[in-house]
Amino acid sequence: MNKIRVMIADDHAMVRQGLKTIIELEDDIEVISQAANGEQAVFLARSEKPDVLLMDINMPVLNGLQAIKILKEENSNCKIIVLTLHQDREYLIKTIQLGCEGYVLKDAESSVLIEAIRNVYNDQTYIQPNMSGELVKELNRITLIEQDSSITKNLTNREIEVLKLIADGMINKEIAKTLYISEKTVKNHISNIFKKLDVNDRTQAAIYAFKHNIKT
Repeated sequence: MNKIRVMIADDHAMVRQGLKTIIELEDDIEVISQAANGEQAVFLARSEKPDVLLMDINMPVLNGLQAIKILKEENSNCKIIVLTLHQDREYLIKTIQLGCEGYVLKDAESSVLIEAIRNVYNDQTYIQPNMSGELVKELNRITLIEQDSSITKNLTNREIEVLKLIADGMINKEIAKTLYISEKTVKNHISNIFKKLDVNDRTQAAIYAFKHNIKT
């Protein structure tokens, strides 16, 4: 049986040794090399060609994110699991954007790490379960931004100008004078704005403009 060949990149020797001991309790996994910084990780990944690379983020010379970027840009075949203390959503999203296949926290049970190694080796993505909620939050946030953007895109440039002036508290006559158009044209624009934004009055339109950064 071919074993899963794992490389560990962490700047703490005791952490590397502890991980090696845990991993090699498994019959189907072996640790083939270790790196103490990001630069070593890149060099060894190129030469040793591990199946799975466990990568810390905070390391000297090159940090984990920089090392990941280099390896992914080189189309390295090794699957990368970020093994870190960072529970911040930003780090999780950044590593996914870089193309990492897994994200596991250092305080996780050893069974979680082993499961992650096996999953990514088998071409699956593994996000530690208690971190997946952060990913869902970010995806929801992005979806809302895209929805807001699509609504705004439905407005013409002139309608956006009118909406900004509504948010400034201008009446139709003042808007017409500012934009050098007739009051009738202003009324038509406002009618279209209300319809596209699904609002009923000027106050709601103004609130929408501020809420969605059309007017700041």
